[in-house]
Amino acid sequence: MSRNLPLPHFPLPPQEYQRPYFQEILRSISVYMANIQNAGEGRATFMVLTDLQTDDVGLETGALFQHNGFVKITQLNTASVRGSGGTGQVGQVTVVIS
Repeated sequence: MSRNLPLPHFPLPPQEYQRPYFQEILRSISVYMANIQNAGEGRATFMVLTDLQTDDVGLETGALFQHNGFVKITQLNTASVRGSGGTGQVGQVTVVIS
C-alpha cells in the first residue's frame, strides 16, 4: 500500500457459520475502510494534473489549482479570486523627444 498502512487481519472461515467470525470480518472491513478514507501521507515520483481550475473559487482548503502556470494550494487566509484585476492612474507624464 502506498501509505504504509498495515493490512487488516482477515481470519480463515470456519466450516460452519459462527457469529464471532462474522463480527471479526466486519471489524476488519471497518478498519480497512477507515484507513483508506483517511487522507494520510502521500508520495509520488510522477504526477499529471489535468484540467485544474485557474482560481480557488469553490475549492476546499488544501485543494490544488493553477494560476499563470504555477500550481497553488488553497488557503483560508489567501484568496485567488476569479476575474480580479485593476488599473490606476496618478498624475500626467509628458515625453519630449528632441
